[in-house]
Amino acid sequence: MMKMKSILAGVIFSSLSTLALAAVNPLSVHVLNLQDGLPSVGVTVKLEKQDGKNWSVLNSGTTNEQGRITALYPDDKKLEKGVYRVTFQTGEWFAKQKASSFFPEIPVIFTVDAAVPHYHIPLLLSPYGFSTYRGN
Repeated sequence: MMKMKSILAGVIFSSLSTLALAAVNPLSVHVLNLQDGLPSVGVTVKLEKQDGKNWSVLNSGTTNEQGRITALYPDDKKLEKGVYRVTFQTGEWFAKQKASSFFPEIPVIFTVDAAVPHYHIPLLLSPYGFSTYRGN
């Protein structure tokens, strides 16, 4: 019984930690595989900011066991206004799954107007299609 309480406490703490990070960091992403309805674990994601005609790399990460990166922005400061690009390395991920894919990577370009403190970019993924939207 004591071991069960310890496991439950760990799960609750882990969930709260994930929520706390998402609340502090201004940018998160989430990748779900539409083919099986499961989180896409191990997807590499790169964050860039547009600087004139060029892009500056700010950070990168890999999705966790929930298919999330809860803190993609490189620090806990407010996200500056501007145009950003999040690129999901889907070809690498599908290759690891021993599956083919039409999209080697999926770039999502979005504008930050600083109207909200947190931006969330979900990606619904399948080998031959995807969907994304502004989450919360």
